[in-house]
Amino acid sequence: MNQNWHGALTRRLLLLVGACLLLGLITGQTAWALVIGLAGYLAWNLSQLLRLHKWLREHQPDEPPPDGYGLWGEVFDSIYNLQRRNEKARGRLQAVIDRVQESTAALRDAVIMLDRDGNLEWWNRAAETLLGLQTPQDSGQPISNLVRDPRFKEYFEREHYLEPLDLPSPVNSRVHLQIQITQYGNNEHLMLVRDVTRLHQLEQMRKDFVANVSHELRTPLTVISGYLETLLDNVEALSPRWLRALQQMQQQGARMQALLNDLLLLAKLEATDYPTDNQPVAVDLLLLTINNDAQALSGERRHRISLEADQDLKLKGSEAELRSAFSNLVFNAVKYSPGGGEINIRWWGDEQGAHLAVRDNGPGIEAKHLPRLTERFYRVDASRASNTGGTGLGLAIVKHVLLRHRGRLDISSSLGKGSTFTCHFPTAQVVRRTK
Repeated sequence: MNQNWHGALTRRLLLLVGACLLLGLITGQTAWALVIGLAGYLAWNLSQLLRLHKWLREHQPDEPPPDGYGLWGEVFDSIYNLQRRNEKARGRLQAVIDRVQESTAALRDAVIMLDRDGNLEWWNRAAETLLGLQTPQDSGQPISNLVRDPRFKEYFEREHYLEPLDLPSPVNSRVHLQIQITQYGNNEHLMLVRDVTRLHQLEQMRKDFVANVSHELRTPLTVISGYLETLLDNVEALSPRWLRALQQMQQQGARMQALLNDLLLLAKLEATDYPTDNQPVAVDLLLLTINNDAQALSGERRHRISLEADQDLKLKGSEAELRSAFSNLVFNAVKYSPGGGEINIRWWGDEQGAHLAVRDNGPGIEAKHLPRLTERFYRVDASRASNTGGTGLGLAIVKHVLLRHRGRLDISSSLGKGSTFTCHFPTAQVVRRTK
């Protein structure tokens, strides 16, 4: 096409020059004929250029370019063809966008698009039902102004969206929502909201069932354990063949009692989101007592337990709950590490918050088990757990205590090299001891 244009332009210029020279020979004014002819050709090209400029500046989306002939006619025709192709491509893209919006609008889950600052850009009909958004007056509003729960504001600003957030609906407190945020593009946000009321009700029924059954079993188990203890205190009056049976019954009763205590503790932890006795806890002193208990638990196995704790670092929360969580981690290291093994307990702080790490050089845990370690009753090795007398609820208790203290648990382990359990707490939970 460019070669055709160049050839046509060259031919037209040659014809114009030839015509001007001929006219000049006839009139005897060759120079003036060339000047006038070339000036006229230039003026014509400028007029065509001005027509194109005016059309580009003032034309409507569907308005075709102006008519022309010659070289400018080809230019206008090329612009017209390009315009038609762009309109077709734009139509196809708009059809795709319309289908995506129609399918998204039909979802029962809410889909909300936010800009990088958290302002509303677009949402579907389900968002109006679940969150009470209103079209169009809420467009451009910060999402935190419409979902006013402090947990949502903390969740959004933390920008740690690996886990979803469960909240009651701002429209109806009996409706429970699960919120998941994903970042995309230029730090923009896509927020998905699901109605999980049914799942929440089932989970609440499970919690109530476990708590009620654990509570109801506690009384008869206490009675049975009391009679077993009385019989063992007077074993001389019984036949010797009953001694082993009574001892095993007492041992299994103690395991069941420990299991019920852990279940009741879990039910208590799940009852509220945050501990009521929220006071600064001297973690270094708490770890010192746990360290002493761990030394006693080790006994003849003589583990080498070391403690390194920042004395100026306190943690806001419940001392009883933190003691339960931290002692679970330390006692597990003692139970599952071979005799003479090394166990290191470290408590420190940095710009991210406060951290507790319990490291051992025990047998380690396979990578496939790590994601499920905090599940209730999950056991890496059932025989090993039964030998150590574990209930399978220790790490579940740790997880719930950390959640209540806005913390999280990281687990790293290698077979034959040991394991490290690290608790991370945000800066909002940390208090520096004043000197």
